[in-house]
Amino acid sequence: MTTRQIHSWLTDMDGVLVHEGTALPGAPEFVRALREADRPFLILTNNSIYTARDLRARLAATGIDVPEGAIWTSALATAQFLADQVPDGSAYAIGEAGLTTALYEIGYTLTESDPDYVVLGETRTYSFEAITRAIRLIKGGARFIATNPDVTGPSPEGDLPATGAVAAMITAATGRQPYFVGKPNPMMFRSALNRIDAHSETTAMIGDRMDTDVVAGIEAGLQTFLVLTGSTSASDVEKFPFRPNHVVDSIANLVDLV
Repeated sequence: MTTRQIHSWLTDMDGVLVHEGTALPGAPEFVRALREADRPFLILTNNSIYTARDLRARLAATGIDVPEGAIWTSALATAQFLADQVPDGSAYAIGEAGLTTALYEIGYTLTESDPDYVVLGETRTYSFEAITRAIRLIKGGARFIATNPDVTGPSPEGDLPATGAVAAMITAATGRQPYFVGKPNPMMFRSALNRIDAHSETTAMIGDRMDTDVVAGIEAGLQTFLVLTGSTSASDVEKFPFRPNHVVDSIANLVDLV
């Protein structure tokens, strides 16, 4: 496998490191190799429900040991984006602790009264009352931000409507499109690079989805690796007008590159 020099790593979580609460082959070894080599790295996820501390505990339960600071969620990226745009601003947030904690810790005030932004994230139970309030606030002048564009999320019973689907409902009611911060927006990758003080020329992205991980990695100027342990099969790759730099069976194939 011919690769340009890789100093830093970004990797997706679901479908790359874990699947339904179980570590995928090579994932604990890959993370251990990164830590032993003192390589800067971040684990990226579009899931805005959980805090980094929650996700650290979930990964630890599968045998993958990472520090809290090595996890970068769409909620954290959204909070950073808002702080860069309007420092110490205000927001009406629809979401779980992952989003509200990120906004609070970046210095934002959470309010239902004339906020700078309406911020839509993921939640297990979308409230029609909260969505109605969001619509009225956006019509009243609040700017519309969403953590990620995923339209469905998994559950044991099947797909659930996720941020992108609820955002579409709010757009239909307001005529206003949200700005999505999470993947495939390369903004999330750039904020991740800034977080670990990495340069795109010497950073690689590992993902399991062509339409989010790989395309955003390409647009952010990263070297890209597609693993086949998630939602994309080898035959799917040919359907896209862009290609990853490398396609491998699993993250186990990348341990020696660290």
